[in-house]
Parts: sequence; structure tokens; C-alpha cells
Amino acid sequence: MSGSREGPGPSFRLRRATPPEAPALSSLARRSKAYWGYDEEFIEACRSELTLTPEFVENGEVHVIERDGCVAGFYSLAEWNFNVELNHFFVDPPLIGRGAGRLLWDDAVERAVALGYGRLLIQSDPNAEGFYLKLGAERIGDVPSQAVAGRLLPLLLFPLQDERDSLSGVGQ
Repeated sequence: MSGSREGPGPSFRLRRATPPEAPALSSLARRSKAYWGYDEEFIEACRSELTLTPEFVENGEVHVIERDGCVAGFYSLAEWNFNVELNHFFVDPPLIGRGAGRLLWDDAVERAVALGYGRLLIQSDPNAEGFYLKLGAERIGDVPSQAVAGRLLPLLLFPLQDERDSLSGVGQ
């Protein structure tokens, strides 16, 4: 789980986020979302779901990846319908495609398994869906966006353990 991981290219360190980092993580989330070409109006409509509070960071499963002492990305996990949801997953745009996302994903999966969950659910941005599919997630439907009325988001499922060991029924 959290710790230093070396690989080709830059060296990263994974660790739990701290409450004072909430504003910087929120800013990173907005930058990362804007990477997909969304305009300022759209980003503003998403502001509440892209904003982390110090209390959320302190009480939740929020983890960051650092490169050279700077936060390069983060994720959070939250219980959802008796499963676990990848609630946030953002990489700073200059590091997209440089390995940070894969390391964050691996850490999120390890953390969800350690917490005892059988399935990881992802309400994905449509532009990020391919990333999750490549890692083995499966699209199981759509969910309405909480930020933009009428917008649907891909709902993905990533099994964390053998189906016979996991909770029966997504959303039960």
C-alpha cells in the first residue's frame, strides 16, 4: 500500500492525505477535470463535487501520490450501496500518462481489498472511462451526474475478489 514505488521514469511516493491539503487537492481536482477540455462554466458547475474539506480528508480514505515532494494526484474511497466507490481520482495534468495514475489505481485497489470490499464502483468521467476499462473495469450502466442535469456518467465495476466471496448484487 502506501510507500515509495520506483519504476521507469519519475519516482513517486504514496501516502495518506492530511486535512490542511484539502484546498490544494480541490485545486488539483479542478485542473485535472479541465484537462479534458471542459470550459470554466462546466468546472464551476462541478465545483462542489471537486471540493474536499479538511473534515472529509481527516475522516475519509484519501490518499495522495507525490513526486519530488509535490502532490501529483490523489484518490478517495467511500462506501456506496454496500460496496466501495472510487469517489475521487485525479492526476495533475503534467503527469498524466507518466505512471502516477497506474500507481494510484494499484494503491486504491489494495486499500479497498484491505478494507474488506468485494467490488469497486466507479462513476467515471466519460473521458476517463477508457483508462478504467484498460485496467479491467467493466461498464455496467450509467448514473446521472450530480453536477449537470441530464448528463449521464458511465458506471463501472471492478471486482476486487472472487465473485463468490463478494457481496451479492450491486446496489442492494
